[in-house]
Amino acid sequence: MQSEYMYQLLMEMKDGNQQAFHELYDATFQDVYRTVSFLVDHQQDREDVMNEIYMQMWTSLANYDTNRPFHFWLHGLVIRQVQRFRVKSWRRFRIFERIRAFSREESHWDQPGVLMDGTNQMIAKAIQKLTDKQRMVIILRFFHDYTLEEIATLLAIPLGTVKSRYHAGIQALRKNIWNLPPERMEEINEY
Repeated sequence: MQSEYMYQLLMEMKDGNQQAFHELYDATFQDVYRTVSFLVDHQQDREDVMNEIYMQMWTSLANYDTNRPFHFWLHGLVIRQVQRFRVKSWRRFRIFERIRAFSREESHWDQPGVLMDGTNQMIAKAIQKLTDKQRMVIILRFFHDYTLEEIATLLAIPLGTVKSRYHAGIQALRKNIWNLPPERMEEINEY
């Protein structure tokens, strides 16, 4: 039902209906923002990436394959924009690294609406400690329920690489979560 509604909005957007774009934005914003929040650390950078995602959506409507699910296409846009952002960031970093030291802002995991209902902050912080590549696979697998094969297609990498990142990410999460004091473990087990 929701896919049909999204498809209808996409068709209206192709015809130039800006109201359809606003409705599609409202329907997808929270899911996209949550994914971007896990993959991009700085608040301002998240906003920039979000803008790029929806600009790319508007300009690439002609490329949308109606035989594929809408959310799969949308998450592909998200992943590509995050990767482009990282490449641009790395270039900027290399240019300015001699001018000033690079400092990381603290992530804003406590902002309402960033995490899905019921997500424990400890688990979110453990996910944040993963490498970018591991984090991307874990987010797509557990927060968006993609299979490993779908993740390989979405990221355009071999299935074996996805499996390696997935298992390494799971091991790192276990290590980070299981090394907690016993009273904290009870909270995790309740989750």
